[in-house]
Amino acid sequence: MIDLAELRSVADTALDRVVPRLTDPGVRSSISVSTKSSATDMVTEMDEWSEATIVETIAALRPGDGFLGEEGASRPSETGVVWVIDPIDGTTNFLYDIPGFSISIAARIDGIDMVGAVHDPIRDERFRAVRGGGATRNDVPIHASTKVDLATALIATGFSYEADRRRAQAEALTILLPQVRDIRRFGGAALDLCAVACGRVDAYYERGLGTWDSAAGAVIATEAGAVVEDRQPHGGALVTAAPGIAAAFFALVDGSGANTA
Repeated sequence: MIDLAELRSVADTALDRVVPRLTDPGVRSSISVSTKSSATDMVTEMDEWSEATIVETIAALRPGDGFLGEEGASRPSETGVVWVIDPIDGTTNFLYDIPGFSISIAARIDGIDMVGAVHDPIRDERFRAVRGGGATRNDVPIHASTKVDLATALIATGFSYEADRRRAQAEALTILLPQVRDIRRFGGAALDLCAVACGRVDAYYERGLGTWDSAAGAVIATEAGAVVEDRQPHGGALVTAAPGIAAAFFALVDGSGANTA
């Protein structure tokens, strides 16, 4: 039987190795930048260094585990455990020195995300969860909000790197926005999910995420009591909300077109 507490500790060890360099103010000014899917989808040498360092650290502690990383880490698992890694979620924020980026690590066992760890370097906050064990921020238990009125709910979202899809997402937003308190766009899916988990926002939706964007954050949000639905395997969005507004919010996402934009 796989010890989830051990996996959580391994994730902590990997995070501890990369966080200090990501918070070094001298690093950001000297790194090289390239693009991926579009001119606005950026990757830096720090993304690649962070992923390589996380993989190296975990592999030394658990040599039979597999890897799935945003920057190309890929190895089959001999143990049933696959580590799903986003080495810098919110690279644009990182480059512009704007809060809202994080390092995200999930442990997936036989296809199910069981452990999540997300570190926010700017706030120095570490969100963690294991399935069935609740969620914490800096070791203090966290919970989704008790919001029951959708009209006063604060919603987080994100937008595509592709111009045509951003246009469609903006059109959906014109329908959704008048039905809620307001919208926030922070820049990183992992921290958006953690924001739902600790009640900083009441709900979140986004389409077009990679599995590494949401794997750890979804575990944390679920364990904090939020309702999480990942419709992406069927062409939809990842949606999550405080339990008191979940049904109404999911219906609004569907009715506005945001589920498919």
